[in-house]
Amino acid sequence: MATWTPQKRDVLDAICDDFLHNYGKGRTLLAIDGAPGSGSREFADALAERLGKGSHAVFRASIDEFQRPRAERQVRGVDSAEGYYLDAFDYELFRRVLVEPFRLGGSAGFVTAAFDAARDVQIEMDWKTGPQDGTLVVDGPFLNRPELRGIWNYSIWLDVTPEESAARLFDQHGATGRSSRYAGAQALYDAEAHPRDRATAIVDNTDADSPRRLFADAC
Repeated sequence: MATWTPQKRDVLDAICDDFLHNYGKGRTLLAIDGAPGSGSREFADALAERLGKGSHAVFRASIDEFQRPRAERQVRGVDSAEGYYLDAFDYELFRRVLVEPFRLGGSAGFVTAAFDAARDVQIEMDWKTGPQDGTLVVDGPFLNRPELRGIWNYSIWLDVTPEESAARLFDQHGATGRSSRYAGAQALYDAEAHPRDRATAIVDNTDADSPRRLFADAC
């Protein structure tokens, strides 16, 4: 079991309490959205662990495991912002094998990962099932774009300073993390979807060990 600072644990637990109060029954979907380098995967892992600390069933997925083959996602060029925003992810597959069967409940099977982008190969489908009440926590970029609008019961937007975002991208991807594709794609997303405004909750994740819940009248 992971350990966190008291502040991080308190923020996670407050979000979990809010979520379960409103969405504790049935099959529900929770998105962890944010700009590249916001730390969405790590935050989603931590939130999922706290959300499942009782008897509530929790499943994890990342939109990064639903990417398209490299030839398709880089057809506009390796550094293309438009390519990253428009071509990188297979939203039809994501909805067909994960979102739709998960929401059906019952004995319907669902798949939480479908593509290994690093190896550029499909992942063998591992069909899962779960109880009638359960939550799917999904992390990744662009989760409130038009193709996914309306599927989330609750979404969290992670704020992070541009400097911290750039530092994390460099740590993750080396020199390619400085490519304009990330900032450019985020600008396209912001202009089209206004994801921060659509979020149920906003968290300043600049200091990942001490995140802070923000509120609209104080943002």
